[in-house]
Amino acid sequence: MLQDRRILLIIAGGIAAYKSLELIRRLRERGAAVRCIMTAAAQHFVTPLSVASLTEDKVYTDLWSLTDESEMGHIRLSREADLVVVAPASADLIARMATGLADDLATTALLASDKPVLIAPTMNLMMWAHPATRMNVATLDARGVRRVGPGSGELACGEVGSGRMAEPLEIVAAIERVLAGDARLAEKRVLVTSGPTREPIDPVRYISNHSSGKQGHAIAAALAALGADTVLVSGPTQEPAPAGVRVVPVETAAEMLAACEAALPVDVAVMAAAVADWRVETAGRHKLKKDGGGPPVLRLAENPDILAAVAQRGNDRPALVIGFAAETDDVVENARRKRLRKRCDWILANDVSPGTETFGGDRNTIHLVDADGIEDWPVMSKREVATRLAERIAQHLGTPWPGGS
Repeated sequence: MLQDRRILLIIAGGIAAYKSLELIRRLRERGAAVRCIMTAAAQHFVTPLSVASLTEDKVYTDLWSLTDESEMGHIRLSREADLVVVAPASADLIARMATGLADDLATTALLASDKPVLIAPTMNLMMWAHPATRMNVATLDARGVRRVGPGSGELACGEVGSGRMAEPLEIVAAIERVLAGDARLAEKRVLVTSGPTREPIDPVRYISNHSSGKQGHAIAAALAALGADTVLVSGPTQEPAPAGVRVVPVETAAEMLAACEAALPVDVAVMAAAVADWRVETAGRHKLKKDGGGPPVLRLAENPDILAAVAQRGNDRPALVIGFAAETDDVVENARRKRLRKRCDWILANDVSPGTETFGGDRNTIHLVDADGIEDWPVMSKREVATRLAERIAQHLGTPWPGGS
């Protein structure tokens, strides 16, 4: 699959740079041509001579080299590749990619490229979890930059956690998927809901919940990456719009239900939003004031059940309806009952009790409940959950990976 494909490999600084040598070897044995750019920091970990020996090609390091620019300018360097791979992708290089800097050969080539980009992040677990890194990664995700890893385990610094660079064969597999144009869901139309809803009390107050929208947005991005025509109906969230996804912003549960019904028919509906169960029956037209008479009495009314409404439709019911069950007690058993009550096909149950940091966090533990039983997934990042769910959906719909089974 990689025979005669041209890979531009950008090697950033970090102890994981040694894995890039193995990555080059694996790509070359599959028939790919590999050309490398090394940052100044990368050269502290592996030598240009080692890289050149494995690629059997010149290694490029300097934006200001008159010889290199005359023989192979930075624009040609990126444009002549089929794919640009950044491995390892350090926190520094990810930050510079996100902000569009072009102050060395690596960032200039990335900014000048019109080809797909795949990154393999690696860094200390605290750096990976830092809000600045999370924001930078989300920016690249929204631009359609593909990502493989990082994995969890023992890090070079001696700590244990997320931040390990993906293994060379994992990166090769990701490269093959990108170059194969993995579009298993290209003929499918998908609806995803995400984020919280806000139910007004008065013009300045509302009833809501702690949902960040991270999981729903990641699911929409993963489905779009497999070619699905994806509509994302989202409550208020700070998450950037995923690349290739049509976003319909809403506030209330009633608005979300109307947007979902307008999006039908679809092949798959993934209802990941945390919809408020109740609303104020009559929201105040003016801000409620303290008048010394105690707190106001709020009469609540039940919101529409969006998951049940979609799952129990007639002729235009999606072929696959997937709900979420955010529980604090008896997680799996409550999810099992919810699936039967709502009449959906799958329920993804997760524990949102205090201390789990599922709401607003970057990790999730999923139990997939369907008619056949329960499938327990390990603790994963929300992006990994989304990728696994998209794969599961593709398998269920009978759309195997091109070149595989």
